Amino acid sequence: MRRVVAVIQARLGSSRLPGKSLADIAGKPLVAHVIERMRACATVHDVVVATTSESSDDALARAVSSLGVTVYRGSTDDVLDRTCRAARDAGAQIVVRATADDPFKDPEVTDLVVRRLLDERADYCSNTLKPTFPEGVDIEAFTVRALERAWHEARLASEREHVTPYIWKQPEQFKLVGVTYASDLSRLRWTVDYPEDLAFARAVYAQLYHGEPFGMEAVLRLLERQPELARLNRGVARNEGYQRSLQHDRPVFGGH
Repeated sequence: MRRVVAVIQARLGSSRLPGKSLADIAGKPLVAHVIERMRACATVHDVVVATTSESSDDALARAVSSLGVTVYRGSTDDVLDRTCRAARDAGAQIVVRATADDPFKDPEVTDLVVRRLLDERADYCSNTLKPTFPEGVDIEAFTVRALERAWHEARLASEREHVTPYIWKQPEQFKLVGVTYASDLSRLRWTVDYPEDLAFARAVYAQLYHGEPFGMEAVLRLLERQPELARLNRGVARNEGYQRSLQHDRPVFGGH
């Protein structure tokens, strides 16, 4: 099997919720839960956290290193460059892209996406091409060859900041495979961008976390019993960060 590396994007300089990667959830920093979930994936061989070279992220780098995880430090705004260089340094052949604001990543869903990528000999596979999973359970896997091509050719600021748009916007150039859920749960918001999201994550973890990752189905069962939890962060648009970046998109000097 080809070497699969999970690259987790993380930084402390979020404009919407500063310092969120180190926010406490059930006695651990948020980023530690994301690392734990990536390590629990059967298909993932290694985990790397890709943060910035800014001094404001020194505390994050120290926290990640203390967990025995490799830290790559690079560009603040060119996240595509940061991700590509982190993947290269780790000897990745397949990259699983995750972000440090998603404490509900499901290892089984991640493994499903990676296996579909490999089985279909695809360049890119995700459960976001047609969103049916809760936001925050979304996951992408792609070949380093596809990533390298995006790194060389992507020019728009949104393509550099969000890493994969150059790939999934071009189905005629890359083989794309999508994974969908049996029903549409895309209205559910399980990511952490605002204080309300953090309150939701803490409330769910308080009931379900007992030292090891719990899956998406456990959260769904909890929300059936306690539907009021979903109201804690209701009303935020899905994928708001990417949509906002499109409004201010511009060509930049990218590619190499």
